Amino acid sequence: MAALFQNRVIRTILLSVLFLQIGIWVRNYSILLYVIEKTNENPVAVSLISVAEFAPIFLFSFIGGAFADRWKPKKTMIWCDVLSAVSILAVLITLFFGSWKMIFFATLVSSILSQFSQPAGMKLFKLHVPTELVQMGMSMYQTVFALFMILGPILGTFVYQRFGIMAAIAVMGIAFLCSAAVLFMLPADPVTPEEKPKTTLMQEIQEGFRYVWNSRTLSLLGGCFAMAGLAIGLTQPLGVFLITERLGLPKEDLQWLMTAFGIGMILGGGITVGMARKIRPQTLLAIGLAASAIGFVGMGLSTAFWLTLTAQLFSGLFMPSIQIGINTMILQNTEEAFIGRVNGILNPIFMGAMVITMSASGWLKTHLSIVYMYELSALLLVAGILTMLPLMRKDAADGGLKQNV
Repeated sequence: MAALFQNRVIRTILLSVLFLQIGIWVRNYSILLYVIEKTNENPVAVSLISVAEFAPIFLFSFIGGAFADRWKPKKTMIWCDVLSAVSILAVLITLFFGSWKMIFFATLVSSILSQFSQPAGMKLFKLHVPTELVQMGMSMYQTVFALFMILGPILGTFVYQRFGIMAAIAVMGIAFLCSAAVLFMLPADPVTPEEKPKTTLMQEIQEGFRYVWNSRTLSLLGGCFAMAGLAIGLTQPLGVFLITERLGLPKEDLQWLMTAFGIGMILGGGITVGMARKIRPQTLLAIGLAASAIGFVGMGLSTAFWLTLTAQLFSGLFMPSIQIGINTMILQNTEEAFIGRVNGILNPIFMGAMVITMSASGWLKTHLSIVYMYELSALLLVAGILTMLPLMRKDAADGGLKQNV
């Protein structure tokens, strides 16, 4: 653990992520509450917030990944944070003149910029973090995200309700600038003396797709991503029905399910940090998927509040295993020159699959029992594990060969 925090890149990225999470969660909840207030709970206006947050993942992920491979990672991350802060300042100015609808612009711009910044951060891990520390570093990275799943909504709601939208926007801008300032502590971007052959952006994106297709590990990981996305999207909108239909409780009790999941993720992140050096990432991923499948079965079958909470906590406990296993496998099996594009290809596979089943979830709910839907999600997660079996067998065979040698 001491070696982990002695690494300057890991320390700096974790501190940067801390500031970014403050800005993002204050943004998410302040803007949500502000739009609800301004539109008298207009569902179309509220849904546009999600569109502004998630649409860039599809529209800019491929492009952002390709540019992350072209540009210098440190400079890319700093400029993304600075431009996010500038967009916040623009929104603040327009609010002074009464044009509240520009508030969507803040979410849209920072979400677009994150498609360039996130793969650049992965590239820095590949460049500067020793292989033996990558999985532990990813564990700490995911633990920060898990922590804000609980603290973020509280922080965002508190800032908006106590100080108002102007103060909330100021907090966002300051948080993004603090993140940019912290990133100056990163090592200098490597100098590339030789001139690369001139290629177009489209050619580089096509190269990225070929790279993933020709890598057995990455293509199988893409299949696993798709199965996990389908499973999570299917149950994502159904939490409220677990509370109201299966448990017969008021819809407001949904918050306790979210809290249990967040607590599970924090505990799971801490446990995974300790186990990260002992377990291979594909095994970690399979364990996480299997545990989530068990949790989904439990949630679907349960008619007792305590049992549903326990199943949700159990799922949250192993969610970091999935995220850490995936990110570590990408870093270990991707050349530095392709990190951005591989991220830009695999992430939309997950999100696209999730959106497909999220869109169909409401219709399926009218034809199937909620129990069947949760069991179907568990089966999709098992299919994700089966997709990874060839890699786990290869890993076991390699381990046996090393022992014999």
